[in-house]
Amino acid sequence: MQNRRFDQPGHPPATITEYQGVRSLHLGTSWVQGAMRLSRPDAIELEYVQMMMMWLLFNDDPRHIVQLGLGSAALTKFCYHRFPRARVSVAELNPNVIAICGSLFGLPPNDARLNVREMNALDFVNDAANHGKVDVLQVDLYDEEARGPVLDSPEFYQACADCLGEDGIMTANVFGDFSNYDKNLQHMELAFDAVVWLPEVHDANIVVIAFKRAPVLDFSVLYERAAAIRKAYNLPAKAWVNGLKSWMQDQQ
Repeated sequence: MQNRRFDQPGHPPATITEYQGVRSLHLGTSWVQGAMRLSRPDAIELEYVQMMMMWLLFNDDPRHIVQLGLGSAALTKFCYHRFPRARVSVAELNPNVIAICGSLFGLPPNDARLNVREMNALDFVNDAANHGKVDVLQVDLYDEEARGPVLDSPEFYQACADCLGEDGIMTANVFGDFSNYDKNLQHMELAFDAVVWLPEVHDANIVVIAFKRAPVLDFSVLYERAAAIRKAYNLPAKAWVNGLKSWMQDQQ
């Protein structure tokens, strides 16, 4: 299914496929850039995208959530609907993605709390007006080839850290060629006080959580929070805590 509105020149075209009740977003290739279950359009369908919400273990009342890379708008919609006290800002470079999300993935129009902007994520994080203003930063930046994050330099991750308040948290999807993993980890560790990688989920997606200021990890408390997250948001948060625990044990 294709529409000229989703095929503006100069950017990869945005297309969809549908299979067994799930609509998937593509950027001119077979790579899935996001997905939505038609019967539950505001739920987060993909496991790694659910894992991007891992910051909930540490902050249950964010006031400003920023998304770099819109994807199929799953995180944006979820945060907008579930956290009514939060502003949600999005930087997405491809106008075809913004258009298809508004038409076929249920992305609400911009309002006082939602601001989806067609812009380069690097410009957003380098803008001093955004520094120190963000509670949660969710980074999922891929082009049509999906070989690794489009932005992954030390300067980029430092700018991400600069956007966060003193207890701010970044989650990021690091997908692609194996050589990308260590490079991204090293660059994040230069900018953040603590960086934790969770075990790989489907299709080689690895989600990282990075802290502006390292938290104290009390696993009994985290498991209690995970149970509350499961009840409130139907997200598999216990698995996130298991992943954090596994990572800690591997470091020792």
